[in-house]
Amino acid sequence: MMAVNQNPHVLLYPRIRKSPFFYASRRHGVQMYSVYNHTYHPRHYGDPVAEYWALLEGVTLWDVGVERQIQISGPDAFDFTNLLVTRDLSTCKVGQCKYVFLTDQHGGILNDPVLLRLEENRFWLSLADSDILLWARGVATYAGMDVDIREIDVGPVQVQGPKSYAVMRDLLGDSVADIRYYYLHDFTIDGIDVTVSRTGYTGEIGYEIYVHNASRDAARLWELVWEAGQPHGLKVIGPCHIRRIEGGMLAHGADITVDTNPFEVGMGYDWMVDLRQEADFIGKEALRRIKAEGPRRKLVGLEIGGARLGSYNDGSMIDAFPVHHDGSVIGQVTSACWSPRLEKNIGLALVPTEFSAVGTAVTVDTGERPGTLLPSGEELVDAVVVPKPFIDPTKEQPKGDVTALAAAGSAGIAGA
Repeated sequence: MMAVNQNPHVLLYPRIRKSPFFYASRRHGVQMYSVYNHTYHPRHYGDPVAEYWALLEGVTLWDVGVERQIQISGPDAFDFTNLLVTRDLSTCKVGQCKYVFLTDQHGGILNDPVLLRLEENRFWLSLADSDILLWARGVATYAGMDVDIREIDVGPVQVQGPKSYAVMRDLLGDSVADIRYYYLHDFTIDGIDVTVSRTGYTGEIGYEIYVHNASRDAARLWELVWEAGQPHGLKVIGPCHIRRIEGGMLAHGADITVDTNPFEVGMGYDWMVDLRQEADFIGKEALRRIKAEGPRRKLVGLEIGGARLGSYNDGSMIDAFPVHHDGSVIGQVTSACWSPRLEKNIGLALVPTEFSAVGTAVTVDTGERPGTLLPSGEELVDAVVVPKPFIDPTKEQPKGDVTALAAAGSAGIAGA
């Protein structure tokens, strides 16, 4: 039998789409790509653990142009968008962002984008990895509403970490301090129109810069951010999955799929389903029934024994890890990694509700398996259900006072 090639190449060729920042980010030494929304996605630049520490201690720049932007506009845009998502958008102001679920008629999660409300009847959906453009257009065909739905030429980058405000202030001016958590503001940088939101995928202070006319201006914007970041030690990294697992943040396609409903996710995410609103939304009746009956499964936090796991985005977790109890497979670990701060293996696992209580002991097969349904043959490791998120459950860090943080950083530089 031939040996398995542990590091096969990803083919770069015209058939797969390129982020508007593809060539700019590539120059920083991308070591691994995946494909996300039919687009090449830089996963890391050589050392995911070093990238983790760069995020926690400094400031980082990410190419997240794979987050395709779907614009919904027109006279009925509000009503139509409210039909797609499970939150009540009457509470979403113009200039505000919301993390939302889109569900199908059975209550399954189709996507979990950040929604941006730019005008009364103009919304952007900054997508996770699934074909929501096709879904939205299909719904619109039968909704009888006057809306225009299209993918627009807008591409985001993320600037994340405790020094992110200092970089953004140098790039855009002091008014960046006025952007509240999950709000947005429009700017022009050297003739480039951008929308900036105080959002991110890290649980740290950070921003997303949405570049308008991205096919023309994305590369130049990247260089402007890079130049502004040099005095602050800016590092280019991939999405930091160690940090997002510590923060209990979801990865669509892994932790949640169309076969997962919002009430299974737990951790307060049930507040993202507003069953009290008068307006209807797709999946409302199914989710009302699921809530009344109680979910059959729950996504829990696990502390996992055994040897150190990888960083998740390094290719070390090819498939979900089976979760065992009393000799039977009862669920699966959907995301897992070694946390350098906690000095333990942690993960998110989908298990039957009766095994979801904190303190429940299970075992996990963390070995590489010869097939999806086959055991690895390695000894199972002990694991225990623990509260999630593992770090900063109330999201105090990303909501923090950016000006105070910048002032502290400046004082540190002056005293160095």
